[in-house]
Amino acid sequence: MRKMVEDQVNIDGLPPVREPTPPLPPSSPVPKRKSSNDAIFQPYKDEPAPYEDDGPSHDDILLQQRQMMDADQDTHLDRLSHSIRNQHDISLQINEELEVHTGLLEALDHELDSTGDRLSRARRRLDHVARGARDNGSAVAIGVLIFVLLILIIVFKT
Repeated sequence: MRKMVEDQVNIDGLPPVREPTPPLPPSSPVPKRKSSNDAIFQPYKDEPAPYEDDGPSHDDILLQQRQMMDADQDTHLDRLSHSIRNQHDISLQINEELEVHTGLLEALDHELDSTGDRLSRARRRLDHVARGARDNGSAVAIGVLIFVLLILIIVFKT
């Protein structure tokens, strides 16, 4: 419609109308065909054609396996390190407990030594008294009888 008006009237300030361009057909890659002559006239080679594969090469596979093994080994080493640290902490705690118990045993040993010394002194005193009683048994018996006699005299006289 604008085209019809444009021919007759020139409108200022409006851009000219463009013709629509036809859409391009979608581009698809055209496979390259080998001619029958290419297969027939290939030069002779002593080595076989290299195996072309889009997958990883043998070296890439070995490298990947090596990396996986290294990662597994690192994981195992980390676990081992953690276990060793735990064992170290436990051994330090055991050492502290042993030091405490050693101190307690030394104090108990000292107490036992002093108690043993006191018991041996008391035994010596008892042995001395027993020896004295055996040696002076008749004198002690006479002394006890005199004491009993005095008590009886006092009781009957009063």
